[in-house]
Amino acid sequence: MTLALLTLLAPLYAQAPPSGDPSILPAGARLEQIFTGGILTEGVTSAPDGTVYFSDITFTHASGMQAGHIMKYDPRTGQVSVYRSPSGMSNGLKFDAQGRLLAAEGADYGGRRITRTDMRTGKAEILAGLFEGRPLNSPNDITIDEKGRVYFSDPRYLGHEAIDQPFQAVYRVDPDRSIHRIITDAGKPNGVCVSPDQRTLYVVSNENGTTAIGRVPESAPVHRGRMALLAYDLAADGTAKFRKVMADYAPEDGPDGLAADVDGNLYVAVRRISRPGIVVYHPEGRELAFLPTKNLPTNVGFGRGADANMLYITEGGSVHRVRVNKKGYQLP
Repeated sequence: MTLALLTLLAPLYAQAPPSGDPSILPAGARLEQIFTGGILTEGVTSAPDGTVYFSDITFTHASGMQAGHIMKYDPRTGQVSVYRSPSGMSNGLKFDAQGRLLAAEGADYGGRRITRTDMRTGKAEILAGLFEGRPLNSPNDITIDEKGRVYFSDPRYLGHEAIDQPFQAVYRVDPDRSIHRIITDAGKPNGVCVSPDQRTLYVVSNENGTTAIGRVPESAPVHRGRMALLAYDLAADGTAKFRKVMADYAPEDGPDGLAADVDGNLYVAVRRISRPGIVVYHPEGRELAFLPTKNLPTNVGFGRGADANMLYITEGGSVHRVRVNKKGYQLP
């Protein structure tokens, strides 16, 4: 099947109902759009008060040098506004157990760091900006364990800046602020997620074959690498060891971001052109349900409180939501 034909078929999946286990995705579940008009929406997450935050990554080569935005959505009023701009070209966002907003700031005139913002004062601090005295590549996604340790992926997908790290890796930041490189064999790590039982670190590999989206000539051949959802055993000391490939998507694109529900099921934004959407996996890797999206999805995150079973989805330049039958896992 040709790429052109797959592209034409993709919208048909968006018109189809969800499939699989109705105890996870109700048969009548449909996406509700709550925002559109962004460049590339990403990193959706909910604050303890239920306000939803997400990144708008504004690729400078495609947006007239916009400097990136963190947006916020109020489910009570339906209003979307700018929370912070410039964003440091933030991608992944997460709230810690103290209600502070962590942001993975990327390259392309971004911060190339992990920041943490006190939502009461608005003041931010830098958790990670250098490793072994050199800048990070382009922090992409964040997950946090119940001991307060922060894990983040550090690939490079675009930007003019030099690449200073020898690996596209996953790192851990401990409460004492020490930084540790813990995974170097994931290919090109993207989405990361600690399981609710704290025993597994899930890592997406999306090796697109280039470190400079927007600077690669269309005629240049590109070799794509590992496209997979990986599971690592997560030890009590925060070290990680490869366990298995949960799902292999090659030769199509792999996933982007992911989130877990309270039962440990994974909700994964899968960017297959032939079948774009949110795939729900059992913790052992079995597909349980599928929700089509019109465009290639980038990330997912659950709401809080009365909306604990509301799944927010970023795709294209938009954000959608859908109510599912499971509550999302949040830090206690």
